[in-house]
Amino acid sequence: MKKKFSSLLRALFSIGLMVLFTWLAFRGQNISRIWTSITNVHWLWFVGLFIGGLLSHLFRAWRWKYLLYPIKQNISMRNAFSALMIGYMINGIFPRLGELVRPYAIKKTEEISGSAALGTVVLERILDIITFALIVFTVLALNGKTFVLWFPSMVNLEWLFFTASILLFVIFIFVFLKVETAFSFLKKMSSFAPAKYKSRVNEIFDSFINGFQASKHPGNFFMIGVTSILTWLSYIILLYIPFFAFGMGNLDFGAATVLQVASGLAFAIPTPNGIGSYHSFTLFTLTQLYHVEANSALSYAVYTHAVGFLSTLLAGLYFMVRDNIHLSDVTK
Repeated sequence: MKKKFSSLLRALFSIGLMVLFTWLAFRGQNISRIWTSITNVHWLWFVGLFIGGLLSHLFRAWRWKYLLYPIKQNISMRNAFSALMIGYMINGIFPRLGELVRPYAIKKTEEISGSAALGTVVLERILDIITFALIVFTVLALNGKTFVLWFPSMVNLEWLFFTASILLFVIFIFVFLKVETAFSFLKKMSSFAPAKYKSRVNEIFDSFINGFQASKHPGNFFMIGVTSILTWLSYIILLYIPFFAFGMGNLDFGAATVLQVASGLAFAIPTPNGIGSYHSFTLFTLTQLYHVEANSALSYAVYTHAVGFLSTLLAGLYFMVRDNIHLSDVTK
């Protein structure tokens, strides 16, 4: 009963945040003008961004293959991509649940340990957090003048952000190579667990540790770095290209990178698929930092979010049906 009540509270909190940020984004806006702006965009833009969105996920699935290598070699790219898209689709409906669905889906198609696969997802998230922080500090180091309106002293601190970027890069490598040690230490701490749970806890930690073995394969480590760069670069490109569809061709690639930072922060907020938070953060960034007209900025936000959501939804549903993944099994 307590678990159900806790889940209900989390769901209500998530929906409440979605409503709040949606209101902040759309208050005082001319909805009919936004709709006209979106419908006037040529359909080829949608097709290009739709395919581009799937390609960015393909890069992420490619990286996941290398993370899964110590568990099972030669995992099918198709199966890795399928599990990824199913997980992303579930995430779009139930925030964070998709991270548990993905290991279940790859376990079913590749017959590997679900706990070990979950270990690779945890490692992936750790790497993403560090990479995102690296991008943030790099953006601040190279685009300090963009933020000088709010923080006049920021220009003088560019050297500090640059130093932080180098430090985070070193941390990225260290964590990737040594995070297994941390889990081994936590496994030793499991001796304090109740006897009836101890064997299961040790089994889970062993599976997690197996999921962190990718660093023992130097070739994989290099390719994980390459695919990480391709993944994040594709995200920025997908934010840059639509500038031209909404009359913002004067904005450069640096602006798209700043927008990627803003959208990353927006999706970190537990709203369903970033609804509301993405629109609010994108609107604020484009209007306040780059002086884009509010109607164009919000039209851009609605359009790019819709394309991204539809690409994961349709691909996720397709693979869910093809791989015979049932939501009832997932929730269990």
